[in-house]
Amino acid sequence: MSYYSPGLAGVPAAKSRISYLDGQKGILEYRGFRIELLAEKSDFVETAYLLLFGRLPTASELRSFRADLCAHRRIKYRITDLIKCLPEYGHPMDALQAAVAALGMFYPAKKVRDPEVQYHSSVRLIAKLPTLVAAHARMRHGDDPIPPRDDLSHAANFLYMLTGKEPDPMMAEVLDVALILHAEHTMNASTFSGLVTASTLADAYTVVSSAIGTLSGPLHGGANEQVIDMLLEIGSAANVRPYIEKKLAAGEKMMGFGHREYKVKDPRATILQTLMQKMFDRHGRSPLYAIALEAERVGVDRLGSKGVYPNVDFFSGIVYEKVGIEKDLFTPVFAMARVSGWLAHWIEQLKENHIFRPTEIYEGEHEQRYLPLDQRS
Repeated sequence: MSYYSPGLAGVPAAKSRISYLDGQKGILEYRGFRIELLAEKSDFVETAYLLLFGRLPTASELRSFRADLCAHRRIKYRITDLIKCLPEYGHPMDALQAAVAALGMFYPAKKVRDPEVQYHSSVRLIAKLPTLVAAHARMRHGDDPIPPRDDLSHAANFLYMLTGKEPDPMMAEVLDVALILHAEHTMNASTFSGLVTASTLADAYTVVSSAIGTLSGPLHGGANEQVIDMLLEIGSAANVRPYIEKKLAAGEKMMGFGHREYKVKDPRATILQTLMQKMFDRHGRSPLYAIALEAERVGVDRLGSKGVYPNVDFFSGIVYEKVGIEKDLFTPVFAMARVSGWLAHWIEQLKENHIFRPTEIYEGEHEQRYLPLDQRS
């Protein structure tokens, strides 16, 4: 009988050189670089280059890559028109998936094994996702989209397109690090979804659209929204323990706690906390942070012995909210970061491609008798 693992838990589906995770020790590496080192020394654009091409760029390569990204930030007016036609009450992830799928019609890229096609597809997607997210965010409120600025960094330009104001440098820096932290995370659900699509030799726009659809589910990308809802529901630090005790007694989960891989505190959560402290020192503390700290303390006290600790989603929503990003944009911002990881896996998959075709264990009946319609009860 075939071995069955629900959700393919623990079943290797690919070999990769892109990222490494040790959940027992709390280690996350991109191409052999610890995430703490990249968060301190790098920026999102350089990290994206590292993920895509397997090494840190030279100074001239990085200048060229930045220039190419800037040159492709703009979107065609027909894409803008498409976004205008979407219902303003629809979730931004649905709008982003539709817009990314449409991009592929404007930039045909069917020769997916051609390195030039891979490069330009990757540049366009990394550059245009922030523009798509910001354009939809504004147009659903009846405002015109704001064109990108080439003189601003990747993160600063997104905040500018979102608000129309040049952001505080610290806010842009904090967002940039958050993008690094979310850029890649081994074989997660959206990456696997993208790889299955890539294995059919679909183009990069279809691959990323598929991954965005997977990321939109609340068990993957939407957890940081739910953490904010939970903290607001708790209301104050004094209410934390009774709230958590009631949740756990009912067999319910604490949002932002636990991870399929990490059995210690998510290293990305630790980095975000350090960033938040710097941001709060300059711009004032979020009222939700005190609740979050008490929730972490009580949660670790109750669940730490089971290897359940805060993950990156526990704090990322507080960061995004403080930066000025609306709650239902948290997951699209996640996609803006993770697109670099998805594309890195897409390129890697194509080097030794095999179409994904897993088997299944059939549990139905055999040799059924076909009854005429008038004999069926």
